[in-house]
Amino acid sequence: MVTMSELVYLSLGSNVGDRSARLQEAIKGLGEAGNVVAVSGFYETEPVELRDQPWFLNCVVAVETGLSPAALLTKVLAIEQKMGRLRVKDKGPRSIDIDILLFGDVVVDEQGLKIPHPAMHERRFVLEPLAEIAPEATHPELGKTARELLAAMPVGQIVKLSSGGRR
Repeated sequence: MVTMSELVYLSLGSNVGDRSARLQEAIKGLGEAGNVVAVSGFYETEPVELRDQPWFLNCVVAVETGLSPAALLTKVLAIEQKMGRLRVKDKGPRSIDIDILLFGDVVVDEQGLKIPHPAMHERRFVLEPLAEIAPEATHPELGKTARELLAAMPVGQIVKLSSGGRR
């Protein structure tokens, strides 16, 4: 039996502890879900919704996976749990946050799983690293590329390549 593989983009973020080490650990964990084919630079980003918390370090990872969207979500949640993610306060500080952004051109709208990520086109901290590694990745509902979505972002929300640059 041949397993079809999909190219998936995930957003990773951390604002607790050694943020860079946490991103690297999560990237390593994602290797168990498939083949990590690209990792963006690490970006310093200001908190968006709950602003009174430390800045985040974010990146986007491309993974070729044979998992289904639901199985990938299960894997992502297991990585977060293993890394000590506690969901104490919505949008609050977190050791690691992993969101599925795009899963090929698949659209999923189920309880607990929405792909493409419903807010990705509104978040510079997602679009900047996504456009770095996959400028032509297309949002299946909006029909726009990562580059086009980034260009349409309003001014604001500070996102800058970390002095550490890439992992």
